[in-house]
Amino acid sequence: MKWSFRLFTVAGTEVRVHATFFLLLIFVASQGFLSGQGLAVALESTLFILTMFACVVLHEFGHVIAARGYGIHTPDITLLPIGGVARLERMPRKPSQELVVAVSGPLVNIIIAAVIWIAFGIGAELSPGYDFLKTGHFFEKLMVWNVFMVVFNMIPAFPMDGGRVLRAVLAMFTDYGKATRLAASVGQGIAMLVVITMLLTSTFHPMLLLIAFFIFMAAGQEASAVTQQEATRNLRVRDAMLTDFRSLPSHATLRDGVDLLLAGSQQDFPVLDVHGGIRGILTRNDLISALADKSPDHLVIEAMSPCPESTAPATDLAQALETLQASPCPALPVIDPLSGELVGLLTSENVGEALMVRAALTKQRS
Repeated sequence: MKWSFRLFTVAGTEVRVHATFFLLLIFVASQGFLSGQGLAVALESTLFILTMFACVVLHEFGHVIAARGYGIHTPDITLLPIGGVARLERMPRKPSQELVVAVSGPLVNIIIAAVIWIAFGIGAELSPGYDFLKTGHFFEKLMVWNVFMVVFNMIPAFPMDGGRVLRAVLAMFTDYGKATRLAASVGQGIAMLVVITMLLTSTFHPMLLLIAFFIFMAAGQEASAVTQQEATRNLRVRDAMLTDFRSLPSHATLRDGVDLLLAGSQQDFPVLDVHGGIRGILTRNDLISALADKSPDHLVIEAMSPCPESTAPATDLAQALETLQASPCPALPVIDPLSGELVGLLTSENVGEALMVRAALTKQRS
């Protein structure tokens, strides 16, 4: 995730924090300081926020450990002002497994709240208006916070755990794609209901509005992602990659790039070394920008974009698409794993065309 920074790594999972998280800390500290209660209250409030998010990290590691039990790795966990996001390399496709992974996070919060209650004998009145910024009562607030985390995360809407629980239950009775779309619709309906309620009651809660917007967008993205996975099921990179392309040698000049650009419809040109290995990609924008500043006799390697990511012809297309979307290059080089040579380019346009052809053939057969 952009604008995030690594804090530490545990068992192969990076814990990262988004830059906006520090804005939350500054806001909480300033609220405590400006309330007239002094620096001690500001520090106490900041410490409580940090402890809250320590519980969030433990919550996310509940998902990580459960997913690892099914052979699913989690590259990273990112802390945001509204919570944490564990990026699993894939979600379990078996409903029972997704159900276990989804409930493992809230289960951690239940354990934390239970330990505080047993160890300190603390009781508290649970209400939506509970003041987490009141001074003192540190462990009481922490216990209530963990209870609230369970309730909030079990809302049946993506990206909360409740949305994944709902999908897992629905997937026991229908296919995974339909279950995802139904669960996403429920989540978006809840988000719209919150906004309509605020409009009808003339109440405005900025944080609640932000959460509703986040839920609405996340639900749509989850449905789109699963729809894409369904469309690319059983397809490999070789089924959608561009194989008829022009390339440039490392010693080529910008003038050579212009000649290729004007000669056909191709806009991105791989730059190869003498052994046929990929050095980078010269995009149309790179070429035009370089021509504005340099002579046409300059080498293309001075203007090309490096492409740190690549894929192989036998790679699952859905997995390669995720790599392409995260890559700074508009085309993902496809490398033969045996020879190390470039054998194709994977672009979003080519994938789109391949999927349209597949949909048309499927419709014709049916």
